[in-house]
Amino acid sequence: MKVLVINGPNLNLLGLREPALYGARNFAALQDFIRSSAAAIGVDVELFQSNHEGAIVDAIQAAYGVFDAILINPAAYTHTSVAILDALKAVALPTVEVHLTDISTREEFRRFSFVSLYAQKTICGKGFDGYKEGLEYLKSLQ
Repeated sequence: MKVLVINGPNLNLLGLREPALYGARNFAALQDFIRSSAAAIGVDVELFQSNHEGAIVDAIQAAYGVFDAILINPAAYTHTSVAILDALKAVALPTVEVHLTDISTREEFRRFSFVSLYAQKTICGKGFDGYKEGLEYLKSLQ
C-alpha cells in the first residue's frame, strides 16, 4: 500500500509554534515518526508539506492513480478549504484526517472541518501517534 501523507500550513514550524499545544518535537521528528511507523506496518509513504492551499490541491490531484490512500493534516485549511475537500472527493481515494490537537476543544472556529465531510476517519488530539493510527486504519482497508 502506498499512502500520500500531506501536512498543511505551519506544521513545518513544529517545536517553535505554540509548544504548549503542539509539543517540543520538531517537524523533522514528525517526519521520522511517520516513516518509521509506516515501515513497521508495511506501508510505503511519500511525505508532502505546504503552506499553500493550491499546492495541497495539486498534490491531491496528482495522487490519483499513483497512491492507494491519503493521510492528511490540513492544519488551518481544515476549517476553510472547500478546494481541498473538492480535490479529495474528486480523486476518491480512501482518506484519513489527522490533527495533533483535539480541534473539538479548541476555539469555536476550529471545531468544524470541511475535510471531515469526506474523510473516512478523523483522528484528533493524539499527537504524533494519530498519524500511526491513521496509517494502521488505511492499511486495514486493504
